[in-house]
Amino acid sequence: MSYVPNTAAEQQEMLRAVGVETIEDLLKPISPEVRLQRALALPKALPEPDLRRLMLRMSEENADLDHYASFLGAGSYEHIIPSVVPHLYKRSEFYTSYTPYQPEISQGMLQAIYEFQTMICQITGMDVANASMYDGSTAVVEAALLAVGPAGVGDVLVSRALDPQYRATLRTYAWARGFTYREIGLEDGATSLADLEAALTPQTKAVIIQQPNFFGVLEDGRAIERLTHKTSALYVVAITEPASLGVITAPGEYGADIVAGEGQSLGSPLGYGGPALGFFASRDQFVRRLPGRLVGKTVDDRGQEGYVLTLQTREQHIRRERATSNICTNQALLALATTIYLAALGKAGFRELGVQCLRKAHYAHDRIARIAGYRPLFTHPYFDEFAIATPLPPEQLNAALRERGIIGGYDLSADYPELGDAMLFAVTEARTREDIDALVEALEEIAGTANVN
Repeated sequence: MSYVPNTAAEQQEMLRAVGVETIEDLLKPISPEVRLQRALALPKALPEPDLRRLMLRMSEENADLDHYASFLGAGSYEHIIPSVVPHLYKRSEFYTSYTPYQPEISQGMLQAIYEFQTMICQITGMDVANASMYDGSTAVVEAALLAVGPAGVGDVLVSRALDPQYRATLRTYAWARGFTYREIGLEDGATSLADLEAALTPQTKAVIIQQPNFFGVLEDGRAIERLTHKTSALYVVAITEPASLGVITAPGEYGADIVAGEGQSLGSPLGYGGPALGFFASRDQFVRRLPGRLVGKTVDDRGQEGYVLTLQTREQHIRRERATSNICTNQALLALATTIYLAALGKAGFRELGVQCLRKAHYAHDRIARIAGYRPLFTHPYFDEFAIATPLPPEQLNAALRERGIIGGYDLSADYPELGDAMLFAVTEARTREDIDALVEALEEIAGTANVN
């Protein structure tokens, strides 16, 4: 527990201990331009019942998915979560556990993580998966760091159709670690094979694409693999919508060396800013270079099966110079939710999930494409997201949709200004035909009203 000085004398004593006389002296190194030059705009303290009522009134101003039909994806997706998932993972023995350092009292959580790793390997087609990561963006960064190695040098080629937030995170790490970040252009919404081939050199350490990519487009994974492996570079496939793996080819089947991404789709609800769950899977040859930790199954001295932390390459556990990563959190609760979710669906259910997303997205796409003023941007096959050119600015469209109880698509103009007014719509199994028809009618009405005015 941290110590908080209660009296003025104690505060003065602490200030003097660090060599200053006043709080202002302590804050001098901070530029006045970034300091708040007034008191915090907070109301007076309230009794607990009054504060609770105030917070409830404030929370009711949020748009929640119980009252809105959402067509927003772009890296976080609404899926139907079977009630068994929260019922089990919110049990106190799971909800209150953290890092399972002591296997003798952590067998339940260790087994759950082991099953999570196994299921990630099964859906990605890879040999080995680690326990858990922060989120999709940092999982992809860890793939780049593994590729460039301890020296941290070389080129990392990144498709411009990778999630913009992932690309921003990669650029930050490239600046800090010293490797070169280079983007590959697009052709009809997919990674340009010609640009990729021209960019590959002996200095290339990794090629990173997203599948399906940020526009929902399916990349030519095999063609990219053939180009990548003409060099010694690692082929990294990022996945933000793992529900797609029920119907499209697993990355391991088209030669990926590393698969990293976001597992939120698999059993975790949507919330403002989270929760997120990164996953990381690779070929066997990289097992000792995996970031984070790896849970394994063994046999004790009585012949009973048991689970242990087999590999831990974090700098907290081994000598810093030998650590592969400083990742230091444990997303095991969300990994458990994923495990329960996938077990509840089973193989047939997981495929059906993908089929429903695929069919509903194509139904929505075809209906929207028939509205005057709306035009599909790309011709490539897609999964459950698609990009549409719009007759009005997306911000204006989305504001009008919210008034009709609909959360619209993602505004692409900030990240891809060359596309003009365009939106990215996501349609999962959670959307009904009635939801889709209501969106189509609203889009047509909004555009028609704007034309009249």
